[in-house]
Amino acid sequence: MSVVPIEAGRRAFGHDAANYDSARPDYPDAVFAVLRTRCGLKPGTRTFEIGPGTGVATRRLIAEGAKPLVAIEPDERLAAVLARRSPEATLVNAAFEDAVLEAGTFDLGTAATSFHWTEQRPALAKVARLLKHGGWWAAWWNVFGNAERHDAFHEATQPLLSGMATSPSWKPNWRHPFALNREARFADLEAEGLFTDIAIETFSWTLVLDPAQVRALYATYSQFSVLDEAERNRVLDALQEIAAIEFQGRVERNMLTPIYTARRI
Repeated sequence: MSVVPIEAGRRAFGHDAANYDSARPDYPDAVFAVLRTRCGLKPGTRTFEIGPGTGVATRRLIAEGAKPLVAIEPDERLAAVLARRSPEATLVNAAFEDAVLEAGTFDLGTAATSFHWTEQRPALAKVARLLKHGGWWAAWWNVFGNAERHDAFHEATQPLLSGMATSPSWKPNWRHPFALNREARFADLEAEGLFTDIAIETFSWTLVLDPAQVRALYATYSQFSVLDEAERNRVLDALQEIAAIEFQGRVERNMLTPIYTARRI
C-alpha cells in the first residue's frame, strides 16, 4: 500500500477547492476554548496559521480575535478561496518552509489538520523562530475514527477502500494515526529544547452525514486525488450508495480532535 507523498499532498486538496471548503467539518468549540484559556487568544493576538486550506479554522481564529493573522497556504487554488472568504487574513501563497516571515514577532502559531504535511522537526524549529519568547504553538486535527467506539460505516467501507493509498496522517505500518501518536508528537516538540508546557487535550464527538455529504467529504481526502477521474467517481459513487442503502441515509462517524499546545521558551 502506497503513501501519498508530502509534496503531492500539499496539492491534493485544490482540484475542487469549493467542495473542500463546503465539505470539511468545523472544529469543536472546545478547541477554541483551549486557545483562549491556555494560549491567550484574544483580540489583537498576532497569529500565523500553517496550511489553512480554504480557511475553515481561519474564520474562527479571526472571530476569536487573531489579528493580524498570516495564513500560509501552498496551493494557489485553495488560497484563492481563502482570500475571498477571509479577506482580513494576510495571505502568503507558499510552503511553510519557504515562507518569509519576521522572526520573534508572533504570539501564537497554529495548524489545523495540516501539520502532518511538513517535515516535523525542521518545521517546529521554524515555528519557534517565528514566535515571541513565551508565545504559544497549537496544532490540532479532526481524526475520522475512534478506536474505542464501534464505527459501522468504517467497517462497511473497508473492502472498498482497503487498497487505496494512505496519507501521512495514518501510514499503514503505524499503530496510531499521526495526530494520536502522543509519544512521537511530544518527542518532536521536546527535541530541540525550544518548547515547554507541552500538553495534549482530546475531544470526542460525532459527525452526522447524509449520502451526498459522505460523497463530498470523502472526495476531499488526499487518497482520492491520486486516482484517475473514472476510478475516483466509481469509489465515491459506491460510498454514497452504501450510505443511502445500508445506512438509510444517515451515517455517523466517530470523531476525535486532539490539540497539542506548547509554549516557546
